[in-house]
Amino acid sequence: MIISAKTIITGDGSTVLRDSAVRINEKGLIEKVGSREEVAAAYPQETFNDYGDATIIPGMCDMHCHLGYWYSQPDSFNYNDQMIMMYALQHAQAAFTKGITSVRDCYSPHGVCRTLKMSEEKGFITIPRITHVDAGMCMTGGHCWDEVIQVDGPWAIRAEIRKQVRDGAEWVKVLTSHRSHIPEYTQEELDAAADECHRRGIKCVVHAGTHPSIQMCIDAGFDTIEHGTFLTVEQAQQMKEKGISWTPTIFAYTYLYEVCKKNIEEGNADVFSDPVAAKEQRDYAFYEPAYESYRDNFKKLYDTGVTVCTGSDMVMYGAPVLPVQQELTYMVKYGITPVQAIQTATANPAKVLGREDELGMIKEGLLADITVVDGDLSADINCVFQTNTVFLGGKKVYEQGTRYV
Repeated sequence: MIISAKTIITGDGSTVLRDSAVRINEKGLIEKVGSREEVAAAYPQETFNDYGDATIIPGMCDMHCHLGYWYSQPDSFNYNDQMIMMYALQHAQAAFTKGITSVRDCYSPHGVCRTLKMSEEKGFITIPRITHVDAGMCMTGGHCWDEVIQVDGPWAIRAEIRKQVRDGAEWVKVLTSHRSHIPEYTQEELDAAADECHRRGIKCVVHAGTHPSIQMCIDAGFDTIEHGTFLTVEQAQQMKEKGISWTPTIFAYTYLYEVCKKNIEEGNADVFSDPVAAKEQRDYAFYEPAYESYRDNFKKLYDTGVTVCTGSDMVMYGAPVLPVQQELTYMVKYGITPVQAIQTATANPAKVLGREDELGMIKEGLLADITVVDGDLSADINCVFQTNTVFLGGKKVYEQGTRYV
């Protein structure tokens, strides 16, 4: 099969091809990328699908999602293990409608993502490619303590990491800041977490948005820092030097700011039907400076060269599902180009996940995880909302409103 469009964004942050085509072979790999004429001439017997004034990009990755996050549901009492699995499956397959073909789940209930992946391997379901942690971990009474594992002390943390690796975790997630500048885990505990993961050959992701927790996590050597809401330019430079990537989750904090502000201004109590939203409403004072920090600093932080990845982290009831598209629009609004933004959702995540030889670019030899959007995405980031067709390993999984899963 050959697919073609007026524009191809390869995913490397700079390369844009015009009037080009991609040949996908029988193994679901990208076999050739070149001009329409060149590719058509090389494979004269192939079906040729021309998407016209559209843009071909690599399938996108959401580097911070929670597929099985059921805690914010108003009828959470209905969510037994079976319902949680159905909920997670629905979210996973909804990714295709957004042009997303891979995700990193930054915690769902124990075993959910491992079961989804096993079900996919057995051919029961078709889902995006999942990389996952097990349950996250925090100190006793720490951030999200009622959703993750509470564990204290360096050796207890090492033991929990060993248990999670035994149970199939591919990454480990630590949470160490809430909505204040009081650190949660000690430096000794954070050092132990990062060391144990790297000693076992797996990577570790940390929730850290405030100071001094961000600096403590940089010093410990985590592989990715999530949120980094009040990250400084100097810290971003340190992260670049140490190979630590940043997933800012701009939309999640902006959404919370806007929703909380609206509820206060309108006296709207509906938010309290969502227990998680009710809790966040009490932290409203945190969200305005968080929103302003992303708005005022994102471009300066990006320009340090720190590896930036797109992640949604959206768990509120009634909020957009896996809003990677919205995240990308904020990145462009705050100063980078659409082509650079696409890199944060394609090549950069593949690199951080250690899968750059398989995913993340329109490049010969890689898996044909491909998204087609209507319009010239290189000129207008809003075209990212116009998902036309999505391929997973060369197989069509979504086309113009129809999901083939």
